Amino acid sequence: MEEPTDEDLMKAYARGDLQAFERLYGRHRAPLYRYILRLANDPATASDLFQGTWEKILRARRRYRSGAPFKAWMYRIAHNHVMDHFRRSRLAHHQAPEGWPESWPGEDPGPEQRLEETRREDEFSAAVQSLSAEQREAVLLRLEAGLDTRTIAAVTGVNAETAKSRLRYAVAHLRKRLGE
Repeated sequence: MEEPTDEDLMKAYARGDLQAFERLYGRHRAPLYRYILRLANDPATASDLFQGTWEKILRARRRYRSGAPFKAWMYRIAHNHVMDHFRRSRLAHHQAPEGWPESWPGEDPGPEQRLEETRREDEFSAAVQSLSAEQREAVLLRLEAGLDTRTIAAVTGVNAETAKSRLRYAVAHLRKRLGE
């Protein structure tokens, strides 16, 4: 049996199917939380923003239109919620959360490999944090959510060329900073 799409699940949830919501939440909770955490750079703030995003999704369920991809709609709500928070709190700069990003995939590494991986993670984290807010968000939407350029543009409220440009400059900056 074929898995229902996010859009189908959202329509079912809008009609009152709680299991549909549970499936949607299960599919998207981890990448959405990581996206918000990397924007907020504080686990407590990220948890609050994550919860607030889902509350907004719940309240807006009847306004969801299946013509728009659910993932883009969800990340747009998250983007707006996080930006509203930052505007209210007037936070301009943030530090990377400790231990970000999560460990690299692989088998149980030895101490030397773990040390090298930690060093690379720290370098990558610092490089991402050194991006402008717009470039960082575009990169995180690509890496965490797997969104394409058009969807990133829709989520962030810019045209596709601007989103593409932000990604291109971000990747160039990351390559230069990481010595690739």
